[in-house]
Amino acid sequence: MTEQTKPIDLYYWPTPNGWKITILLEELGVPYNVHYINIGAGDQFKPEFLAISPNNKMPAIVDPEGPGGEPISVFESGAILLYLARKFGRFLPQDERGRVAVEQWLMWQMGGFGPMLGQNHHFAVYAPEKIEYAIKRYRDETHRLYGVLNKALEGRDYVAGDYSIADMAIVGWVVSHERQAIDLEEFPNVKRWFEALKAREAVATGLAIGKDERARFDLSKDKGAQSVLFNQR
Repeated sequence: MTEQTKPIDLYYWPTPNGWKITILLEELGVPYNVHYINIGAGDQFKPEFLAISPNNKMPAIVDPEGPGGEPISVFESGAILLYLARKFGRFLPQDERGRVAVEQWLMWQMGGFGPMLGQNHHFAVYAPEKIEYAIKRYRDETHRLYGVLNKALEGRDYVAGDYSIADMAIVGWVVSHERQAIDLEEFPNVKRWFEALKAREAVATGLAIGKDERARFDLSKDKGAQSVLFNQR
């Protein structure tokens, strides 16, 4: 395994996308420094952050020991997972079939399980107007996606063979299943998998990074923060 002598700089806020990276870094056991990007305070729009994450979204990393020994910055959580898994040779299979299995479930999370659940949260919790059509549309899609995941986990411990970055990408989004109007009893394979992952020390630690910061920031009640995030003027 590649040795990391200098800490990786992680630009982070404790959200499902941020948790992906803290979980992987904890699983890898490499040194890293956390720089909190308070998305409710607008830290993501600061020029120094935009220099490494031009889409003004966290997480992002700066690896001082990138390719050729030179620093590299990486934005987008899926790209960070792939970069770190390739660099350290863990949690991403080396054979093509195994790698494709992991990558397709990672893309499933990036393109569906994250965005659709995020819209569920937005319209059910944060939107200034309760639009029943939007709430139902995204709750129905959330329910469908949990069904897809439940079927994928039938008879297996992880979504793509061995434990991988695909599992790490998905698990943080299941943390808020109750707020998504999802009863995990309806999805027993997801429930079993979720409980098993939470029992992993690295997952528990990764999910706890910034817990106190998050507790001081109640987005559902902070209208100013909602304005920053959602342009609710």
